[in-house]
Amino acid sequence: MTFDIMPHFSLVTVTVIRFVLVTSVALHILLTKRNTSSAIGWIGVCILMPVLGTVLYLMFGINRVRRLAKKLVSGQFSRRFEDPHSSSWNRELDGQFAPLAIMVGKLTSRPLVGGNRIVPLHDGDGAYPSMLEAIENAEQSILLCSYIFRNDHIGGVFIEKLIAAQKRGVQVRVLVDGIGSGYFLSAVYRRLSRAGVPCARFMHSMLPWRMPFINLRNHRKILVVDGRIGFMGGLNIADENLVSRKPPNPVSDTHFRLEGPIVKQLAEAMAWDWHFVTQEMLEGDIYFKEHTCSGDSVARIVTAGPDTDLEKIEYTMLQAVTLARRQVRVMTPYFLPGSRVMSELALAALRGVQVDVVIPLHSNHPPLDWACAANISPLLDAGVRVWRVKPPFNHSKLMVVDRAWSFVGSSNLDIRSLRLNFEINMETYDVGMAEMLDDFICHHRNRRLTHHDLDKRNKLVQIRDAAARLFMPYL
Repeated sequence: MTFDIMPHFSLVTVTVIRFVLVTSVALHILLTKRNTSSAIGWIGVCILMPVLGTVLYLMFGINRVRRLAKKLVSGQFSRRFEDPHSSSWNRELDGQFAPLAIMVGKLTSRPLVGGNRIVPLHDGDGAYPSMLEAIENAEQSILLCSYIFRNDHIGGVFIEKLIAAQKRGVQVRVLVDGIGSGYFLSAVYRRLSRAGVPCARFMHSMLPWRMPFINLRNHRKILVVDGRIGFMGGLNIADENLVSRKPPNPVSDTHFRLEGPIVKQLAEAMAWDWHFVTQEMLEGDIYFKEHTCSGDSVARIVTAGPDTDLEKIEYTMLQAVTLARRQVRVMTPYFLPGSRVMSELALAALRGVQVDVVIPLHSNHPPLDWACAANISPLLDAGVRVWRVKPPFNHSKLMVVDRAWSFVGSSNLDIRSLRLNFEINMETYDVGMAEMLDDFICHHRNRRLTHHDLDKRNKLVQIRDAAARLFMPYL
């Protein structure tokens, strides 16, 4: 009798547990997920695999980062900075891009600031000497954030300079990504920490209950020295960026040296990240200085991430393309945007705007190239011109509209960068800068991608590419 009842009891218990798990998760998804496709996908996974699906959703489906960010925004950190709109360097614009400037100001709560000097630096060969010189001459503070910071030759030089600065009394803070700079072992973190340099790993933990953050990465590249000189862009710290030395897998890139009031916005973005990870608030003039005029550029920092800054970089791009009258140039190492960006670029081309998208012939992540090939056809149909850059692999992230407005920084034009990564870009309303970057992008238009190139792929390759496209949000 006992053996007859137990299977029946177990079946009823399992059924109840399955029902409770699926119902609970489904209700949470319905109340919290804005993206319909994501919501349907998670509910489907939980129906098919109630236990495993629930575990996966608890690990990867809940945006705990936004909860933490909102807590910081409503707490002491949000009151640490003075009113950002009180600076004498704030600027307003007239003309074609005035609606964009107004929109981004409301979106970011940061003002446009004038009096800046912005210098493009190409590859590690052009950027590293200037960055190392700034670190070597630092007197009060160094704030450094990098997605990839390798313990190779050039990484070792940076490490030694940072340790030397710490020893002479400079306040040094280094933030590296918990994935990009080594998940299981981060030699940079170990060397700096052992030398007494405050160093933190963004969203890193080996504990299972911290695994929800494994898919979220800090992709920002920031260096601020003494609150006076800033560097930002797409450049990581690794030997592969020293293109002139002909490393095995060279990576070309574009970085920017900043002076002027914009540096304070850059430092505040780094301070937010540091507090986000360590709970330490960076305060005082050694980090955030008032600036005198350094140049003529008008600029603003735009941050984005799966916290309170969600989609702000994407919205800025969309508004800029909407205002385009003549040209839109985009240079990106990975091109896998969502439907909104695809539609806006296509519509711009259809209304007569010359739209050029410049991507590498081959990136350093083949699955991204496969997915791109399966995703790009609608743009070609609309008249968007897609160009391939010959090697070395170019990692620059640049956007120029009508040779007057520029948008540069760390964000790639893919769903991961626009939705999952913590990114930092800078918009500039500087015709001279825009013309320089526009010429740089046009110089790299080597070979135009056509429908014939896509059609000549054999069926197996097309199937592979189509399958890779399904993983676009996570590539």
